[in-house]
Amino acid sequence: MHRFLVKCLLASLSACALLAAVPARAQMQPWEKELYEAAKKEKPVTVYTAHYNTDEAAALCAAFEKKYADLKCNFVRTTAQVAFQRLQQDIQANAPVASIFSSTDVSHYPALKQKGLLLRYQPHNAANQVDSLKPYNDKEGFYWVTAAALMTLTYNTTMVPEREAPKNWPDLLDPKWKGKVSIGHPAFSGYVGTWVVLMRKLYGWDYFIKLEKNEPQIGRSVNDTVTMLNSKERAVAAGSEATTLLSRDKGNPLAVVYPTDGALLMVSPSAIPKNAPSPNAGKLYLEFLLSKEAGEVQVKTHSLAVMKGVAPSPGTKPLEQIKVVRPTEDEITKGIPEVKEKFRETFGV
Repeated sequence: MHRFLVKCLLASLSACALLAAVPARAQMQPWEKELYEAAKKEKPVTVYTAHYNTDEAAALCAAFEKKYADLKCNFVRTTAQVAFQRLQQDIQANAPVASIFSSTDVSHYPALKQKGLLLRYQPHNAANQVDSLKPYNDKEGFYWVTAAALMTLTYNTTMVPEREAPKNWPDLLDPKWKGKVSIGHPAFSGYVGTWVVLMRKLYGWDYFIKLEKNEPQIGRSVNDTVTMLNSKERAVAAGSEATTLLSRDKGNPLAVVYPTDGALLMVSPSAIPKNAPSPNAGKLYLEFLLSKEAGEVQVKTHSLAVMKGVAPSPGTKPLEQIKVVRPTEDEITKGIPEVKEKFRETFGV
């Protein structure tokens, strides 16, 4: 009798393990099951992304693999312009790699769309997207906002008392910050390119002529500003809220100021290249980026929640309490190529 009970217990445990391995499949919507079965026949999904740091990109891939057993996710994390160049090189060589292209530079998408290089797809999960972000999706369904964040003023708290920290964007032009400012480069970073377009719109190019006199340290990615602040090579910066707060979580003496003239709202789309080697896996990954599971990964690193029903991370100021500004898509699309050249002329880099 005892041996019989042991066998029954083992059989029950085996059954539980089997059920635990496929609960996600049992809970899938019909469209989701169809994509999942088709994706299993394709190569692993590869994502070209500038949305996140390496750890967050890896966490998203891991969460995708956990949700969809038997599927593999690879990512290439670079700056926006490098990701765009790499995608174009793949297309020209007829050697596609990426099945998802995620850039922080929205000007990339109209150009790709106009050339017929994007696949139109209407994500089912887009219905639960935060309402304020929906206007930034492509109206014809070629690209969708899958990440959102803020660009703010940032500073090292051991070098700058809170009362002396810059309160608005023109404060960075104060001569007291000469040799103490860190910024990124619009030729490499979509965040920085959009910020430069915004500053030109708000204050004219004279803003950067004055900023150049303060001898800022210019990195590539907007995330380079965090490195400069942590090393105390610079005291204040125009930086990413999320990356700065993530560094603060690790014990670094950093703080964020939401500019009184408006934090830059960054919306970052994702799209499926027309020649994606794994189009069904790409569609499924796009759906995943617009899911609660992905949202919960994103807010852990202080990114804004793209989907409804995802609580913001502790210590992050709710979006509705922040004054935000953003150039239009046309202003960004036309402006970024222009400001890249003017930036090089002004700063000599």
